[in-house]
Amino acid sequence: MSEPRRLEVLRAIVEDYVHSREPVGSKALVERHHLGVSSATIRNDMAALEEDGLIVAPHTSAGRIPTDKGYRLFVDRISDVKPLSGAERRAIQTLLEGATDLDDVMDRTVRLLAQLTSQVAVVQYPHLGDAKVRHIEFVLLAPAQVLVVLISTTGRVEQRVLTVPETAEPDLLDLRRHFLTALAGAPLNSLAAPLGECLPGVPERLRRTAAALARCLEQLAGNNREDRIVMAGTANLARSTVDFPLSIGPILEALEEQVVMLRLLSEMQQDARGVSVRIGSENEHGSLAEASVVATGYTPDASAKVGVLGPTRMDYPNTMAAVRAVARYLSRILNN
Repeated sequence: MSEPRRLEVLRAIVEDYVHSREPVGSKALVERHHLGVSSATIRNDMAALEEDGLIVAPHTSAGRIPTDKGYRLFVDRISDVKPLSGAERRAIQTLLEGATDLDDVMDRTVRLLAQLTSQVAVVQYPHLGDAKVRHIEFVLLAPAQVLVVLISTTGRVEQRVLTVPETAEPDLLDLRRHFLTALAGAPLNSLAAPLGECLPGVPERLRRTAAALARCLEQLAGNNREDRIVMAGTANLARSTVDFPLSIGPILEALEEQVVMLRLLSEMQQDARGVSVRIGSENEHGSLAEASVVATGYTPDASAKVGVLGPTRMDYPNTMAAVRAVARYLSRILNN
């Protein structure tokens, strides 16, 4: 049996099974894929693939389906991730660029990715520790009520209504300029030092207000530093219960707990194609042994991940392309 034909037969079995959900026989392969050899030759090739643990018969007298090892070889042989169509790229750009803040961006991202892949989409919030101050705003709501707004370079907007000593609007404008000059570009995880340094430059009559504003900014910077994810498309799993012969329950529990997914995403390192793929038993957590995860990093240092989870019977080429494309647009929007 020739190695190129062996790989071609495996590719055909994977593609047919992903499309039909039905075990694939030699006759169907010959009819659909024009492999240039007889059914008997294909049967011999399939027997060799089965001996190598790349395909398996789900029951007697059936066709064959890929194993985790077979999917892995198939994925590894994808030489390059194909680009999405122009219409798909425009749809991603239009939807994500219409977002108003980071929460909206995250929500739009998972809904879009779930729609593109028909899987569960998951996105990890960017680490605020890596973010910097982009903008500060103080809005006078009442004589002693100020809306404090902190916008980070990740696009996240944090705000809080603060009670301060009675302050005039021109004074608030002066304080905003003062704080923004001192803090623009400062890391959110270490605002205490620059905040302390800028307070002595505030006029004495505004010191109490400035100190209250500084404490509020430091608290806002510390919000939501914990890792967390947002997801969409869990209903897609419910429509794929046949792909989880043991139970879909543990997978849903892992998604709900988030800790498992956060650990998995943090461990996944993208390859030369710009994505990472974990297939079935490659997932160390037992609850995901029947699932595959395709993910990649976004943000300048790729420290946060976006990806999808679904059954091992997954359209890997299109899923990899969608995940990579969405991640690139997401990085571009958050870095603007």
